[in-house]
Amino acid sequence: MERKEHIISLLVKNAPDVLARIAGALGGKGYNIESLCVNATADYNVSKIVLTTRGNLATLNRIEKLLNKLIDVIQVDVVNPDRFVEKELTLAKIKIAEEFRSKIAVDIDSYKWKVVWLNGDYLILEVTADKDEMDQILQHLSELGMVEYTRTGTIVIER
Repeated sequence: MERKEHIISLLVKNAPDVLARIAGALGGKGYNIESLCVNATADYNVSKIVLTTRGNLATLNRIEKLLNKLIDVIQVDVVNPDRFVEKELTLAKIKIAEEFRSKIAVDIDSYKWKVVWLNGDYLILEVTADKDEMDQILQHLSELGMVEYTRTGTIVIER
């Protein structure tokens, strides 16, 4: 059986311990959360949780049913890439080595990356991409002197 990555978008009550109950319910059944993003929506009483997990379709169906049973969950959407826009944000710190200086400058311009901080030896880039592209970008940046990065995980919005 194929263990594919799945993205699930939840609308939940914006209240204490909601995230802990969701994580506990999933963990208690042996399901792992690969990435997680949470924030309040335009309605402060509602939060949006976007999580990714791995499994086959039967596993995904069980997770969806489990989440729908939780009292604080308002809506569960299994993300269909045709209906949603998916992105990740990464901040990457790069040591500017002389031999890569021109390559980094070309990449910043070509890929429309944003420099958010710069001194003589280091720069911090803001990069936005989908998950697969982000994996490739981070591999490329590590070859150009990346010393550290932080990554949001997947966020989605319906088209």
